[in-house]
Amino acid sequence: MSHPSAILMWFRRDLRLSDHAALCAAAQSGRPVIPVFILDPPTDALGAAPRFRLGLGLERLARALGARNSRLILRRGDALEVLQDLIRETGAGAVYWSRLYDPDSVERDTRIKAELRAQGVRAQSFGGHLLFEPWTVQTGTGGYYKVFTPFWKTVKQRDVEPPLAGPSRLVTPVDWPGSDCLAGWRLEARMNRGAQVVRGHARPGEDAAIARLDAFIADGVDTYAERRDIPGVDGTSGLSEYLSLGEISPHRCWHAGLRARHEGKPGAETFLKELAWREFAYHLMHHTPHILRTSWREEWAAFPWDTDPDHPHAVAWKQGRTGIEFVDAAMREMYVTGRMHNRGRMIAASYLTKHLMCHWKTGMDWFADCLTDWDPASNAMGWQWAAGCGPDASPYFRVFNPQTQLDRFDRDRSYARRWIAEGQGSPNRDALAYFDAVPCRWGLSAADTYPRAVVAVDEGRKRALSAYENRGF
Repeated sequence: MSHPSAILMWFRRDLRLSDHAALCAAAQSGRPVIPVFILDPPTDALGAAPRFRLGLGLERLARALGARNSRLILRRGDALEVLQDLIRETGAGAVYWSRLYDPDSVERDTRIKAELRAQGVRAQSFGGHLLFEPWTVQTGTGGYYKVFTPFWKTVKQRDVEPPLAGPSRLVTPVDWPGSDCLAGWRLEARMNRGAQVVRGHARPGEDAAIARLDAFIADGVDTYAERRDIPGVDGTSGLSEYLSLGEISPHRCWHAGLRARHEGKPGAETFLKELAWREFAYHLMHHTPHILRTSWREEWAAFPWDTDPDHPHAVAWKQGRTGIEFVDAAMREMYVTGRMHNRGRMIAASYLTKHLMCHWKTGMDWFADCLTDWDPASNAMGWQWAAGCGPDASPYFRVFNPQTQLDRFDRDRSYARRWIAEGQGSPNRDALAYFDAVPCRWGLSAADTYPRAVVAVDEGRKRALSAYENRGF
């Protein structure tokens, strides 16, 4: 049995060693630290792509711990039962973890904390997934912010704790408890053949995250404000998948942005604002958790979206064969890389919910299955923003024209050509990789004829505006 004062360090969406408040507290205690990851039912139920990407992140975390003469213990089952089993096996006297904020995690963690404390085990949660705890950001009257601009004006003035150094060493237990084998979990299985394609575009782990941030601050942040909307260039920070799994902390990103702003780099303010958008999504999820399930604005509850996820229009959208180049290119980028350019997300979401009149939950659920950088708060807020039913949403009458958007942000059609093979004499590797990534049952081939628009741009806009007007919006 390990030393009775060992600490179980329960990793979740915080797959890093530096700037990790819970891990630092455990290390500084001088007590043995037993890192643990639990594949509990909610985690096991992740969509195919997030589940696959989690596996890559866990592999990197295990390596990083191994380099510090530690190891990652893997267990599967109900989180409370697993922790109780480990406490019995190791004699651990404490469990530390980083907070999560979605309602299911909050309910689970609250129950676990109460149960463990009742059994005399110290259960302590720490911040780190967000810059600010959602309950600490309030309006002048003590409420929560419903609009981003005043939220931004408030948080941009707040001090953010500097990132913590990672522990130089971790005290190890006398005896290690048993562990599952990561390969045995088969976290990539639901991706089927797409796993091999997406794996080629993945750069998982804390080291890769830090390298990406450093490169962005050195060479990308100067032009970030202009280039982040152009999908054919590498103009974004590329940090979303790392932030989602906590392979990098928002604190490190924020302070890097502050330094860049102090140095006079033009895009730094925009980068900081995008980090605040992520915070705003979590702020809303905390205060109005129904944003994950139903229209945030109650008056949209009865809006006549089509709710059938297998409607032919929804299927065409999912397959990236709507006949609208910007939409199809964005969807195909997702299947090949696991990610989608932010401008593409807006256009794809607007077309599905407005031109095709399909429910935003159809798109939200599909992204939750297909994006390696899936984030519960950002995904929900983004879809409701695009559909018009969310907080601070795109106005109902704003229907993105995907053709003019393509003319504006992909003038040379480099983005469209990169991802759409049909009709090209010599399609590039990425365009062809789409056919290797998507399900065989779709029966698609690069030799197919590129489809005509399932709903023409002008026709879809008129139909959407008519629906809005008939509902009194």
